[in-house]
Amino acid sequence: MMRRLIAGICAALLLAGPAVAQSYPNKPIRLVVGYSAGGGNDLIARIVAAKLQDKLGQPIVVDNKPGAASIVAAELVAKAAPDGYTLLIAPSGPMTINPAVYAKLPYAPDKDFAPISLLAEFPLLLVVGADQPIKSVRELVDYGRAHPNLANYASSATPFQLAAELFNQRTGSKFQHIPYRGSGDAVQAVMAGQVLMTIADSGPVAGPLGAGKLRALAITTDKRDPAFPAVPTLTEAGVPDMAISLWTGLVAPAGTPVEIVSLLNKAVGETLVMAEVRTALKNIAVEPRATTPDEYRALIARDAVRWKAVAAAANIKIE
Repeated sequence: MMRRLIAGICAALLLAGPAVAQSYPNKPIRLVVGYSAGGGNDLIARIVAAKLQDKLGQPIVVDNKPGAASIVAAELVAKAAPDGYTLLIAPSGPMTINPAVYAKLPYAPDKDFAPISLLAEFPLLLVVGADQPIKSVRELVDYGRAHPNLANYASSATPFQLAAELFNQRTGSKFQHIPYRGSGDAVQAVMAGQVLMTIADSGPVAGPLGAGKLRALAITTDKRDPAFPAVPTLTEAGVPDMAISLWTGLVAPAGTPVEIVSLLNKAVGETLVMAEVRTALKNIAVEPRATTPDEYRALIARDAVRWKAVAAAANIKIE
């Protein structure tokens, strides 16, 4: 009797997956963003959601849940029902960098989420104030060695701190970390000459670069960015093995039916090739990029290993 009951339950569950997927979505979808409105990940979420909801035929409600380096949002989605109606904007920070620096997290990126697709990548730029006498990465490294009391960098978040620490490791430099609350504050400090340099995302530095208030010494991608064609890569500047792109993607809670994940992946891919979406993303200095769920999962795993090694070498650990 018990065996027949268990068999019946299993059969019902197997049939439920396709049935749920066939009716999905039939109500609004909640898209959780672990950052404040107006920030880079929030803008990406809203640009994509505006067209993705047309593809899916249901409203997508962007729900900002900032706090604790996106841990609040990640935990919320990790514990949500795996039905495709609660999704997470999942950037490098909560997916690969938090596990590298936090001693304990209330979620596990490799176990608690079903990757759907990458959404966008964006480069980091190494910049100094335009008034500094430094014109190249080599000159920056030499200047730091000659003036150790002035050898510092501004950083507003752990991803940027780890990028700067990787620069230290690759060049043998000892630039010291000066924390700031936001990327804009970090960039302002460099422009004002309060800090020597920063490695920051392209959004907050693009305006000051265009206005001649900052000087870009290198970009962290493996090839030059069309938005900054005159800026050499770090490899070109003599710093090997330091290609970095931060990224953001879309995940669902683990256990979400594969049919729903596949449907969302297809819709995201169709959305990201739309001309208006690509233009809107490029206007905020990010590159749209769709992937398969497996490709996104592999990217998360690769970057998690890399940042764990960087954090360990720099002795960065948050209790």
